[in-house]
Amino acid sequence: MLELEHGFRVVDVYATLALDERQGESQARRHGRTITPDRLEREMHQAGVTRSIVFPPARHEASYVAPNNGVARHSVDRPFVAFARISGTKHSEHTTAGRLRNAINRPKETHTTPGDVEMYAYDDRFHGFVLDPAADGYPDKDLLEALDDVELPLVVRGGADAPPEALADALLGREFPVVVAHFGGHPLDRERMHTMIDLLEQYDDCYLETSFVRYRDVLERAVLEHPDRVLFGSGAPDAHPNVAVMETLTLDVSEDLLRRIFSKNACRVIDVLGPDATSWK
Repeated sequence: MLELEHGFRVVDVYATLALDERQGESQARRHGRTITPDRLEREMHQAGVTRSIVFPPARHEASYVAPNNGVARHSVDRPFVAFARISGTKHSEHTTAGRLRNAINRPKETHTTPGDVEMYAYDDRFHGFVLDPAADGYPDKDLLEALDDVELPLVVRGGADAPPEALADALLGREFPVVVAHFGGHPLDRERMHTMIDLLEQYDDCYLETSFVRYRDVLERAVLEHPDRVLFGSGAPDAHPNVAVMETLTLDVSEDLLRRIFSKNACRVIDVLGPDATSWK
């Protein structure tokens, strides 16, 4: 795709980097598509994205130690900001199956511990955490307290299997900022997206991320009602960042609001994305 020229500084808070170390080379694989970290960097450059948060994909009941370290390693000397993926032992209390599983669940070696959170927090290669409740579960009390202590941002995937009400009960209103990906309505659930926007009234440290939100009216409502709470995300490599940038540029909002979406809001929540944070970890 052609390189975009839009005049905005853009930072991306949602990009996946899956590393295949078994073949002796780093490759990001998503639904059969292969993309190297260098290719991801080029695509971000084409879209005018200056910094990108990257993290490993979700993996059911698997340790994230090696994938997290791989993402951090391949972020060095690239405009990538590594977030560590974590997992929890809890399930949503909003379903009967979740309540039953919580009654019998026991921690496994693959689950993230409070010690792991502390280790990631004090490792200067990582600047936050990522969670997909459908694959990773929810943090238990001890893990939440550890996240409260370190106060790093948490990006959480929201959708049909992690609805706004469940996210609110399990994660919101804590000491750390929470960025809800896909407006909490993946895939294309307009009602849940509006519910998540409504919840912004109740939770000051909750933010919404834009990837795969295809409804202009939903995006424009969030930006106009909560101009400081919407953060741009591309969803790369599932979506080319050019596409995500162009979708945002077509919104019927002011240039000032576009600047907030593209960079100002994210830089306020995640310091390392700021223009003065020139060193790449």
